[in-house]
Amino acid sequence: MIKSVKILTNSLSVKFKDGTLENYPNIWLRDHAKDEKNWDRRSNQRKTNTASLDLDIKIKQVKLKNEGQNVEILWPDSISAVTYSSKYLFKHVLKNNNKQFKLSLWKKHQIKEDIFLSYQDIIKDIGFKIFLKKIYKFGFCVINNCETKLEAVEIIANKIGYVRQSIFGGLWEFESNQDMADSAYTQEELKPHTDATYSYDAPGLQLLLCCDYKAKGGESILVDGFKIAQTIKKKDKELFNLLSSIQVPGKYTGDGVILEAKRPIFKLDNNELIQVSFNNYDRTEFRLNELQTHRFYEAIKKFDNLVNKSEFQWRHILKPGQLLIFNNWRILHGRGSFFGKRKMAGCYINMEDFVSACRVNGIN
Repeated sequence: MIKSVKILTNSLSVKFKDGTLENYPNIWLRDHAKDEKNWDRRSNQRKTNTASLDLDIKIKQVKLKNEGQNVEILWPDSISAVTYSSKYLFKHVLKNNNKQFKLSLWKKHQIKEDIFLSYQDIIKDIGFKIFLKKIYKFGFCVINNCETKLEAVEIIANKIGYVRQSIFGGLWEFESNQDMADSAYTQEELKPHTDATYSYDAPGLQLLLCCDYKAKGGESILVDGFKIAQTIKKKDKELFNLLSSIQVPGKYTGDGVILEAKRPIFKLDNNELIQVSFNNYDRTEFRLNELQTHRFYEAIKKFDNLVNKSEFQWRHILKPGQLLIFNNWRILHGRGSFFGKRKMAGCYINMEDFVSACRVNGIN
């Protein structure tokens, strides 16, 4: 809610009832007018010809309406006043980092039984929203009571967005297979990593359904990469900055393709961590100077040692009918070595589709 407004030379000063004070440039407000003349509500697209606007446009008149819920602004190039809601303006306060739902960065002891959900619940609207909240907040969850077939994976994926096509196909099933050119198809231990460091746009979510398990071992291992980043940043800011700046290339060669991409282990956007990207199996050769080389190896050694500390690792053996879904931009995943039969099914989903589903459900 808005307490008061004041017209300044080139901006509008808005004081919210919680004490927040923000100045909105006139040109920004005019460009974001969402009345019938300037905004197409059918397509949610701008109709304003921004290039034709006066960069020094002035406000003719301003009024608070509905006890501070809205502001009406009359512009010199408009006949009718344009309404801006207090909710919309507060959302665009420059220093407003308040999100409706916060991330919970975790170590293994902080993960409780409520991380397990029921398939019958998550396919319903209310349960689906709880499901999205869990993934958004903790980076993963486990769904019980799924049918042990590909269709169950597809149904869940299509609730969020759609199945992503990759070099492994869309929906896939796999067991240990020495003929495949990927370490995931072995029975050996897989250290925690993120998938597709060789892809320009790594998959956002990964789904893994256990279809058959007649084995010993093979527990799924998850690590909160954001918690690792937070830990490193607190202990060694210089090391954090190095892991946020050096572009590390990943490469996949096999199955008729050669894929290569690079990004920092900690990818930032406006100083905010948005992605952890680490796969020691896929990292390909690249050169730095001698000093940087030594610092880089020191950095990934500290990172990898933290990732492999038991206090950061949540472990669980997936049983038939359990589906693990996790954020591949945040959660590093691995697998313990095993003996016997372990058949899995799964797919990837794009990050933008997960984020879209969260926005539609009011989660971020």
